[in-house]
Amino acid sequence: MREIFAAPPREPPARVRVALLAGAYQAPEEFLSAGFAEAVGSRSLAVDLSFIDIELDVLTDRAGLVRLHEQVVLPARARGYAQTWLGGISLGGYIALDYVSRAAALAGGDIDGICLLAPYLGNRMVIAEIARAGGLSAWEPGALAESDEERRIWQFIKQRGSSSPAVYLGYGREDRFAPAQALLGSALSAQDVDVVPGGHDWPTWQRLWENFLDSGKLCSGP
Repeated sequence: MREIFAAPPREPPARVRVALLAGAYQAPEEFLSAGFAEAVGSRSLAVDLSFIDIELDVLTDRAGLVRLHEQVVLPARARGYAQTWLGGISLGGYIALDYVSRAAALAGGDIDGICLLAPYLGNRMVIAEIARAGGLSAWEPGALAESDEERRIWQFIKQRGSSSPAVYLGYGREDRFAPAQALLGSALSAQDVDVVPGGHDWPTWQRLWENFLDSGKLCSGP
């Protein structure tokens, strides 16, 4: 699991850590090229960033999520950050949700929030199933197989409570996954959803990231 750590020397140390998972076939360097670290610096936010390669075996092998836990999340907690956020773009957002949906067995409450930028949210069959049920509140997933991560993710969204990690969603209005993203947005508070003009591309994701930084969700002050 390759990680780029963007944490310039500062005093006092940063209070927040945000780990962002790249999308499928994307490199973590692309976050730097798109100005994600620069956007934090220009706002003088006390936030440390890490950009992480997606290993596609995470989709079929739970060991990938264990590596994410052991190599990224636990070290962040060990450094004493006040908040640790996990996030991702497209497939990276899906994997962040998969990780948090397994919180009881794996994460153990180590994540305070997830920042989802244009997340992939599963295949159209599951989305259509939820729509046919009349929406997420009416949908009942039933007993889930261990390998059914898509329905488990939607079950997590449906059953989120006050002790669950915060969820922030941003996506472009013309994104090819917008119908599923809107379904997720309908289960969140309006202030936790950001919809902007744009598609499934870096200019849109950059704008969404800047809006997230400006939202005040990160407790990055003194």
